[in-house]
Amino acid sequence: GALLEGKEGRWAVEFRKAGMEDLALVAEYRKKMIADSGQKDTGIDKELEEYTREKMEDGSLVEWLAEEEGEVVATGAIVFYHMPPSSYNRTGWKGFIANMWTRPDHRRQGLATRLLDLCVAEARARGVTQLWLGASAVGKPVYQKYGFKVADDLLEMNVPKEKEK
Repeated sequence: GALLEGKEGRWAVEFRKAGMEDLALVAEYRKKMIADSGQKDTGIDKELEEYTREKMEDGSLVEWLAEEEGEVVATGAIVFYHMPPSSYNRTGWKGFIANMWTRPDHRRQGLATRLLDLCVAEARARGVTQLWLGASAVGKPVYQKYGFKVADDLLEMNVPKEKEK
């Protein structure tokens, strides 16, 4: 994997793609990212494992692990999905940047930027030209510096439960 030297050479981080043997790790660090964003753990372990397994098996989820001395210190992923083609995205393929998390003592060292580089390279290799993500308050400046722009043309809603008759 690729090595990244820290400030003054205090640490060296190796980046590698997660494999099926890393399913538990990927789920663990997704939960850390969720917790850091202020969401409560709502017991999604089973669903998270099923989703991760399915998407890694079909190749639509590529997760990167940044390790220092064998311990994960940061993660990042890209999920590929297909939308109807449009004039601005002729293939319809998009990439969603997900699972971005850096251990607090390793933040502000360039790890998230390197993980974004790896995700963008994966997208480029697949011919995907559009990426998007949901950003926490901590992550938003990192993503904006990288080149992501706030898109205010997207709307979202939770589907309400059907009312009983």
